[in-house]
Amino acid sequence: MIITTTPNIEGKKIIAYQGIVFGEVVAGIDFIKDFTAGITNIFGGRSGSYEGELIQARAEALNELQERARKLGANAVIGVDLDYETMGQGNMIMVIASGTAVVIE
Repeated sequence: MIITTTPNIEGKKIIAYQGIVFGEVVAGIDFIKDFTAGITNIFGGRSGSYEGELIQARAEALNELQERARKLGANAVIGVDLDYETMGQGNMIMVIASGTAVVIE
């Protein structure tokens, strides 16, 4: 399945619009990752623990989006947008992927 942020797919014709689809993931950050990220914040540098959680949450949101599109009979998703939010007291990450499920030929 093609998943793209663009409104069309070069060389492909959209023959049907199946609707808007979403993939939502809320991931919790455990105490140890939160603690190590705090140390990184004090000394500077990148927080590998948070980055890993974010990468995994984004992949899960896109997989969920793809599965929902597939259930609608789509073979591509166009106009994909990713939104990120923190929840709780900053110990939860929410990732939302949205796009338009389409059938292409």
